[in-house]
Amino acid sequence: MKLANLSDSFEINQAGHLAIGGVDTLKLAKKYGTPLIAYDVSKIKSKIKHFKQAFIEANVPYRVVYASKAFSAMAMYQLVAQEGLGCDVVSGGELYTALKGGMPPERIEFHGNNKLPAELEMAVDAKIGCIVVDNFQEIEFLDNILRAKKSSIAVVLRVAPGIEAETHKYISTGQENSKFGFDVHSGQAEKALKQLIENPRMNVKGVHCHIGSQIFSAKGFVMAVEKMVSLLHEWYEKYSFEAEVLNLGGGFGTRYTEQDQPLPPEVFAAKIITAVKEKINAYGLKLPAIWIEPGRSLAGEAAATLYTVGSRKDVEGVCHFVAVDGGMGDNIRPALYQAKYEAMLANKPKALQEQIVTIVGKYCESGDILVQDASLPITHPGDILAIPSTGAYGYTMASNYNRNPRPAVVFCENGTDQLIIRRETYDDMLNCDLGM
Repeated sequence: MKLANLSDSFEINQAGHLAIGGVDTLKLAKKYGTPLIAYDVSKIKSKIKHFKQAFIEANVPYRVVYASKAFSAMAMYQLVAQEGLGCDVVSGGELYTALKGGMPPERIEFHGNNKLPAELEMAVDAKIGCIVVDNFQEIEFLDNILRAKKSSIAVVLRVAPGIEAETHKYISTGQENSKFGFDVHSGQAEKALKQLIENPRMNVKGVHCHIGSQIFSAKGFVMAVEKMVSLLHEWYEKYSFEAEVLNLGGGFGTRYTEQDQPLPPEVFAAKIITAVKEKINAYGLKLPAIWIEPGRSLAGEAAATLYTVGSRKDVEGVCHFVAVDGGMGDNIRPALYQAKYEAMLANKPKALQEQIVTIVGKYCESGDILVQDASLPITHPGDILAIPSTGAYGYTMASNYNRNPRPAVVFCENGTDQLIIRRETYDDMLNCDLGM
């Protein structure tokens, strides 16, 4: 038996309850119901500050771009815009939400391996900052749109640098056989560059790469810097192409369990900056603005999902199941790629851990497991269970499987709470259901 290990992102209040942003989680559960995703806004602001700190201290041109697929909501766009960040979007829906959330269009970049013509047209009409060009078909689509509108736009060339990050295969993106970007080895990237710089409607601002997600070491980023700057030198020699932007993507690791040891944001950024400056100076190139795209690392640890404990099933000598009122519908990551989480009881986080249980959801799938082998105090129906570090890829990947409504989301800061996404109702789920 041992005391529960609490995430550094959370606190225990005077009542002995888990608190988020100074707000008692039991009060949150009572006020908004469960499942409920609760963010500590100060944690997001702190991560932003520390990423920016490294660039400011190094006195280099930069931009921190929020990778909004981690958590896309109007309130999140409002928050990161207020903190001076840009954002990337990967769909018309994310672009629409970012604009509605007040993100300045010039700070938006549009990613994606299959941007639809209608989405590209939407981006051109909104006069967004740049489009991260991903493939030859996209170049053709975009050129047709720009011709028809007698318009132009800034573009950044996405390159697959052939760097394989040490991460799960589903979230590794920089290798040669990735579906994202132009491959360097085959000559695709150079061919795409030539098309873009010869097109008077496309202003080529620079290059982009992204090697994967949930990366704990800076080694892969340093390798990517070496590959990308070497490529820029080659293209400068051949085409006099001088990049204004070197976007090295995101993928900075987040702490989900006690075993995870990600680098602090400022350390990650500092190592990238140092590598870029050294390589740029070695080739005698002009230093481009360094862009990074943190998403998970900003939002992930800032939130916890609150559930209400329901039924229990004990299979003696085999396992013990504790079921909650959510599951794979609000957090698909454990089922999708065996993501690991920890759990605690919000109403008694200091209680002795007296049992090992498997926390399961209410969905009709055997794979609906949130936490395998969780150490918890004895639980009872009605207890509020918290799973930390669910701020990224929880709500944005949520579904209505089994016709369960998606959860509510709240922002908490300095002891106050604000509902930013209300809980879906059954009627909400029927809004697009026309019947016969």
